[in-house]
Amino acid sequence: MNDTHICVIGIGAGSPGHITQDAIAALASADCVLSLDKGEDKAELLAVRERIIAAHAPQVKLVAIADPPRDRHPENYAAEVKRWHQARAQRIDAALGEHLPNGGTAAFLVWGDPSLYDSTLRILDRLHTPHTRSIYPGITAIQALTAAHGMLLNRIGEAIHVTTARKLPETSEADRANCVVMLDGGAAWMENYTENTVIYWGAYLSTDWQVLRRGKVCEIGAEIAELKKQLRAEHGWIMDIYLLREEPAS
Repeated sequence: MNDTHICVIGIGAGSPGHITQDAIAALASADCVLSLDKGEDKAELLAVRERIIAAHAPQVKLVAIADPPRDRHPENYAAEVKRWHQARAQRIDAALGEHLPNGGTAAFLVWGDPSLYDSTLRILDRLHTPHTRSIYPGITAIQALTAAHGMLLNRIGEAIHVTTARKLPETSEADRANCVVMLDGGAAWMENYTENTVIYWGAYLSTDWQVLRRGKVCEIGAEIAELKKQLRAEHGWIMDIYLLREEPAS
């Protein structure tokens, strides 16, 4: 019988210190860690996982799986994402068959938390390989952002809205009053602000490359947009997140 178990482990913003003790134990019990490899331009993403494994479970091998290509500007976004997820699932099935032919435990190290704006669980739902599953929550990018800025996420009596850059333009004025934005491939804040909108921005949170900026979008928004371009060119990738908050007119 092929008894395959998959541990999905949240690794926070990539710091070895962001992993819980339960997650460390799960990682140490794995036969291998599977990771979708985005290529040489984004080699640092794989290197982060290597550092985490080296810190907590050096005996566990890392198996890199070439990530299938994705159309970043499709006519039908939802259809393209589903196609991409299916292609990823097929490659994971193949890796499980190759590296765990008689069953065992494979682990996935997920940025942030597996339950928040991550597709690992959706992809695993598409696997043909029968398996059981355990999920280990991690520190979200939202937590890392607010901690880095030394601030509260909530304001008294107000809601918190979490969305993606793609959905920001259609977010209501009320929801944009205290709004966390994730998965921004560009600089959506530049198209969605008032003279009283303050941005709390962070990239590469909790890593050696962490960069933070805060201030009114009308004053520093363009500077952050240019900085983001420079950082992406320097590293080959960028992960950033920000909070937009409407402040009283001074």
